[in-house]
Amino acid sequence: MLSIIYGLLSATSWGAGDFAGGLASRKLGAYRAVFYSDIIGLLLVLFISTIYREALPTTFIFINAAIGGMLGTFGLLFLYTSLSQGRMSIAAPVSALFAALLPVIVGLFTQGLPTLFQFIGFGFALAAIWLISQGQATERFRLEHLADLRLPLLAGLGFAGYFIFLHRASNGSDLIFMPIIISRAAGTLLILIVVLARRDSFVVPRDAWGVVLTNAVLDLGGNLFFILASQAGRLDISAVLSSLYPGSTVILAWIFLKEKISFTQIIGIVSALIAIVLFTL
Repeated sequence: MLSIIYGLLSATSWGAGDFAGGLASRKLGAYRAVFYSDIIGLLLVLFISTIYREALPTTFIFINAAIGGMLGTFGLLFLYTSLSQGRMSIAAPVSALFAALLPVIVGLFTQGLPTLFQFIGFGFALAAIWLISQGQATERFRLEHLADLRLPLLAGLGFAGYFIFLHRASNGSDLIFMPIIISRAAGTLLILIVVLARRDSFVVPRDAWGVVLTNAVLDLGGNLFFILASQAGRLDISAVLSSLYPGSTVILAWIFLKEKISFTQIIGIVSALIAIVLFTL
């Protein structure tokens, strides 16, 4: 039950973070928004770790957390590149679906078969991720060339890799902040290299700091709750529930930006609720 609660909190935090990150991207550009979210989150977790002192991580934890952090950052870069090319109707659902699907497959081999209710719940949850990510009713999934799937697939695989390797780094360990520090440091270094290569400005407009800080805190919260979910239960359930983050993004956009929720997204939200109930049985 704790794994389900933490997974939902992770999805809520990440979804709200994406909402703030979207606002930050409008002011800074996507790459700088990701960079400042990563580095501020790293500084925050370093400060927290000075209060809650943890043991040094093993080599196994260090390697897995670092790989997970870099894969997660690669996922963001591929996703934003795909979105910048005007393929939102493909990028959002495909990347979110594969981010959840691969951990389910890995979980079957590493943790055994789930219960029948959990198995049915995966079906509802994966359908929910797809439907919620579809966007407005006027945006339809249109695939003109198989090459259009390349970047969304790579983004989904990057996010899935983050889930899998962070689970490996945190499962069976009582370390919470060390895996986040390592993964965030690896991701920050990677995005720094990208920003420098693009020769982007590091200047942040004064009116953008609010959403930048909000994005950093919420993104860090998503990482924290995912690790707690991984420690409390199965990889597949933790990853699938955490991947429901588009739901909270959609709801916040509906509340604050007055964006309409399509009928497809409503069905997706209902499917997510059914999946959550099935996971608890």
